[in-house]
Amino acid sequence: MIVGIPKETKTHEYRVSMTAVGVDELVRRGHAVLVQAEAGTGSGISDDEYTAVGGTIVDSASDVFAKADMIVKVKEPLAPERKMMRDGQIMFTYFHFAADRELTDGCIESGSIAIAYETITDTQGRLPLLTPMSEVAGKMSIQEGAKFLEKPMEGRGILLGGVPGVEPAQVLIIGGGIVGTNAAKVAAGLGAKVTIMDVNVDRLRYLDDVMPANVHTIYSDRLAMHKYLATSDLVVGAVLIPGARCPILVTKQDLGIMQPGAVIVDVGVDQGGCCETIRPTTHEDPVYMVDGIVHYGVANMPGAVGRTSTFALTNATLPYALKLADMGYHDACASDAGLAAGVNVERGKITYKPVADTFGLDYTPASVAN
Repeated sequence: MIVGIPKETKTHEYRVSMTAVGVDELVRRGHAVLVQAEAGTGSGISDDEYTAVGGTIVDSASDVFAKADMIVKVKEPLAPERKMMRDGQIMFTYFHFAADRELTDGCIESGSIAIAYETITDTQGRLPLLTPMSEVAGKMSIQEGAKFLEKPMEGRGILLGGVPGVEPAQVLIIGGGIVGTNAAKVAAGLGAKVTIMDVNVDRLRYLDDVMPANVHTIYSDRLAMHKYLATSDLVVGAVLIPGARCPILVTKQDLGIMQPGAVIVDVGVDQGGCCETIRPTTHEDPVYMVDGIVHYGVANMPGAVGRTSTFALTNATLPYALKLADMGYHDACASDAGLAAGVNVERGKITYKPVADTFGLDYTPASVAN
C-alpha cells in the first residue's frame, strides 16, 4: 500500500501524523510512504529522518493525495484538502464530523473512506486514539486558563494557586473523563481549589479516592451547575459523547451569574462544546469576550506542543495504521470491531449513527459490519 503523510494546514498546527519510527515500520513491511516536505518540522522531525528509514519526500500535498491509497493525518481535512480526496481513498485522522456539516458533506461527496480516530474503541469500550490528545488537552486547559486569568488578558487578575493569606482560584471542571482528570491534576498541583462535576457517580467515587484534598466531586445537575458557575474563576468544559455533538450545559444566560473576567476553556469545542457561546478559535487568536467572560475555544490545543503530541499520538495510532496497510481497509475492519467503529463515512454514505442523527441524514451500516 502507498501511505501518504501530508503537512498539516490548520492554523498553528505543529503536529504530524507519523514519526520516523512509524515510517520505518511501514517500509519494513513492504509499504511505500510518501511524506510531504517539512511535514515534521513543527514536531522537530526532519525530512532526513524520514528518508533515513525509507520514506520518500514529495514537494506538495497534491503529490501525496494523488498517489496515496491511505492518507494518515492529524486534523480533519480542510476545504482545499477535501478537493484532493478521491473515491475509495482511506482517510485516517481526527474528523469530529458532528460539529461540521461542511466537512461531512465534503467527505460524502469525495467517495472516500473516513476512519475517525475519535470513535475507534478497544475491547473495553475505551477510546484509545482519543485518549493521548485528551491527556494533553486536559493539562493544557489549565495552563492556558491560568494565562488568560491574568488581567492583561482581560481575566480576573487571579493567580491560580494564590499565595499565603490570599485564597486560590476556584476551578470548575465539567466532566470527569480523561480531559477532566488531567485538568484536575494540574490545577490541584498548582494549588487551586478544584471541583469536578459529572453525572456518573461511580466515576465521581473513583476520582474522590484518587485526587488530592483540594479536589472535590459534585454530581452535575442544573442547580449545582449554577451554584458553582457563580463562584468559579476558571471553568473547563471537558464533556464528550463519542462521535456526537456535546450537550449544552452552560447557556448564554448562565454567563450572567458568572464573575466578570472569569475564563471558560471548552476543550470539547471541536465537538460543538458544552458552552452555548463557545466557537472554534485558533492559537493565533485564541480568545474572545461574551458578556464579560473570556472564552477560549482553540480547536487544536495539542497542536501547540507538537513534539509531545506527535509522539503520543503515533504511539496510539501506529498499530491501527499498520493493520490497515497490511490487511487493507475491509479485512482490517472486519477483523477488528473496534477499528470498524471508526468508519464514519464510506463511499458516499454515513456509517456512524450519531453523525447521521446530528444532521438528520440517512444512516447506512458500514459494509464491514455486514
